[in-house]
Amino acid sequence: MSSLEATIRNNKTKGELSIIRKEGNVPAIVYGGTNQNENVSISKKILKTLIEKDNFYSNIISLNVNGTTQNVLPREVVYHILSDEPIHVDFQRVVPGAKIRIEVPVQFINQEKSPGLKKGGVLNIVRRKIELRCPSEKIPESLIIDLDGVDIGESFKISSIKLDQDVVPTIQGRDFVIATLAAPTVMKEPEKPAAAEGEAGAEAAAEGDKPAEGDKPAEGDKKEEAPAEKK
Repeated sequence: MSSLEATIRNNKTKGELSIIRKEGNVPAIVYGGTNQNENVSISKKILKTLIEKDNFYSNIISLNVNGTTQNVLPREVVYHILSDEPIHVDFQRVVPGAKIRIEVPVQFINQEKSPGLKKGGVLNIVRRKIELRCPSEKIPESLIIDLDGVDIGESFKISSIKLDQDVVPTIQGRDFVIATLAAPTVMKEPEKPAAAEGEAGAEAAAEGDKPAEGDKPAEGDKKEEAPAEKK
């Protein structure tokens, strides 16, 4: 679980929000549960470090607001239209027992142990994230797919991932595909034996020494004709 420090903000104008951002902080709001909404600000530098993680939106954060700690989930980040810097964040309080919908990233492990990938196969990822409905205290940080021993032609469906009984995908009624291991689009030709390559090279060299039919001798190879006698 990641942790993040926050301070209460009491700004009332856009100018005050601009000052908060110029000081290297990002305005945020904390909502949910029985407590009132809280307007806070957090460090932009630390926030950007957390955003870089694949499981940012599915990772519970311990938010310390002026000495009081509460568990929250990032729900939305607003970015500046030009600089692409984060300018606002929404955090939802994690209430034990409450069920929420959340997208969880898919993680593939043991690629180096896959016979199919060693043969040049291609891992086609259909879904990089899966939306789940689960209790807030049972949110998986990621869904693991093990590629150990997987060969070309195999596929991974949601049924191949073990989930807790009360953790279910929001897509119901079908066993949807998450990824497949497909054959390479271009097959490698088998290498020729070294001896065969040597013989082919020698034959090519011999053919290159023979003049082609219709070739004229080089200018330097022409015989000089005797000058005509003067009468």
